[in-house]
Amino acid sequence: MPRSAVPRAALVLERVRATPEGFVRSYGDVSPGAPRFAGMVLSELTDESVPWHRIVRADGSLAKGARQRALLEAEGVPFRGERVDMRAARLPD
Repeated sequence: MPRSAVPRAALVLERVRATPEGFVRSYGDVSPGAPRFAGMVLSELTDESVPWHRIVRADGSLAKGARQRALLEAEGVPFRGERVDMRAARLPD
């Protein structure tokens, strides 16, 4: 990651860490205007204490499939079919 992106990445990770158990945020919520940047930050993540699984696509679909779903279900995050019920689980701004 370029050095100039480091402060931005730290802000993304701060927002991810601030997402409480049982709730989710979208990539765009943690990186407004640049959801793919959040995806890049999380894809390079090595710190297992960061709750990466609480970040989902805006439509509630999961980037990491069954593994992510199992972690979210263990926290009580509601689903509607294959997607997170964003109306119920999305952390309010």
